[in-house]
Amino acid sequence: MRSTETVTGRPPPGLLLAAAVASVLVLLPLAVTLFQAAQAPFKDAINLLFRPLVGELLLNTLMLVVATTLCSAVLGTAAAWLLERTRVPGRRLWSALIAVPLAIPAFITSYAWVSLSPSLQDFAGALLIVTCSYYPILYLSVAAALRNIDPALEETARSLGCGPWSSFFRVVLPHLRPALLGGMLLVALDVLVEFGAFSLLRFRTFTTEIYAEYRTGFNGPEASLLAVVLIILCILFLVAEMRVRGSAQYARLGGGTRRKSVPYELGWAAIPVAAGFVLIAIVALGVPLGMIAFWLTQHSAAAISPVMASGGLLISTAARSLEFSALATLLTLTLALPLAFLAVRYKGWPITILERVAYLAQGVPSIVVALALVALTVHALRPLYQSTALLIVAYSILFMPLALVSLRAALSQAQRGLEEAGRSLGLNWFEIAFRIVLPLAGPGLGAAAALIFVSVFSELTATLLLAPIGTSTLAIQVWSDTSTLAFAAAAPYAAVMIGISLVSTWLLARRFGETAVFDSAATPDLKKTPAFRLEHAAEADI
Repeated sequence: MRSTETVTGRPPPGLLLAAAVASVLVLLPLAVTLFQAAQAPFKDAINLLFRPLVGELLLNTLMLVVATTLCSAVLGTAAAWLLERTRVPGRRLWSALIAVPLAIPAFITSYAWVSLSPSLQDFAGALLIVTCSYYPILYLSVAAALRNIDPALEETARSLGCGPWSSFFRVVLPHLRPALLGGMLLVALDVLVEFGAFSLLRFRTFTTEIYAEYRTGFNGPEASLLAVVLIILCILFLVAEMRVRGSAQYARLGGGTRRKSVPYELGWAAIPVAAGFVLIAIVALGVPLGMIAFWLTQHSAAAISPVMASGGLLISTAARSLEFSALATLLTLTLALPLAFLAVRYKGWPITILERVAYLAQGVPSIVVALALVALTVHALRPLYQSTALLIVAYSILFMPLALVSLRAALSQAQRGLEEAGRSLGLNWFEIAFRIVLPLAGPGLGAAAALIFVSVFSELTATLLLAPIGTSTLAIQVWSDTSTLAFAAAAPYAAVMIGISLVSTWLLARRFGETAVFDSAATPDLKKTPAFRLEHAAEADI
């Protein structure tokens, strides 16, 4: 338990200083953004913020966030319940296909649909595409929660005459509340800060307008003021989720061995249910992969250069993407480890503040972080402008919460007695951390590394704004080619990007926890599964 594993003494100054670095880095973009926004005269700021354009952006953004979150919640929860609680024909196949779209970046899905029909460049098209991209978040979090619910609750409901639907709404759904609300929060935040998909769809939201203001007025206050509005929206969603979730406890109190629930028989409903899964797989997975495969065959429309024909550009962009992902993973883990160790092993208000500040990155859009770092380096740290080091730092800020969630869970499970034994042998805190704690927390460390690597690999916004001049990655190349309607030219980059993302996601799931996607008979340790991040990232100590 946390209470028995926390040291009440003062933490080592070196550890406290190392942990503070991560929190200061997260605060830096926020401070720069607020400072820039404050430079605008009050009257000008009012005129800029109360323009009809801002009202249009607010309406577009909020309508899309709400609609996508609700659609994803309904779709993800229904899919999770059907696959976890009923005998769906081909259950293992559908479990895999339903989760796979999460490995395809939203701007890749947008590229595929836009290349199929430009008529999708409206609200309905944006809703379809982002729902296809983000509903697996709800599916994975709800499926994990369903596997963790005591089957005795549903069996009791059945014995009292409740049917499948009544049992779901009266017994199961209340126990899904933490996972459902946490997943909905993640979807809402992802849609709120999405840039690449909406840019390709020509659908105006706060992120696309902030980028446009940055491109037209490099040092103007417009982008900073809109960024502040976007930050406020993110924080409001975080607070609303915490208030709605409340403090109710859903843990199982009784003893005994966990059992699998008895699945419902679908009967004649199995046919329409299977047809629904086929439709979801086609829309969310078949169209993106099919369109990429189609454009790969259109050599005459690709406008391929001699360098591209030899594969040199494709290989160099893939190598650069992998290089950035590896460097960012290493730096993020290095920054997050001291803070995670400090939060698990010590207590006190300074530590609590440092930890809460680090989690603020969860509510800061990547475009805000990128623009703040651009302004900071242009005015104060000119040598870092458009450098690889600056880009890697931006990645670390953005994905700090991912590292902290996984590392915190892993470190909290390390046996306290082994650390005390090391201390009795004369080891200092640094030696204890690297010779005892880290080996024990190896699986959690690996899971954090894999999650960060996959996230950085598919990140577009910060890469687009901060990548060194003349440097291209797979994400940048897809975006630039698609922006000029060169769909065939973008296809090889999109194919390689999807391939690496799928392989990385599959290795992550296989290495750090079996889920229903790979083994429907397994009952996994949820803290070792990819779904753990999806279910608990929003419930971390924000």
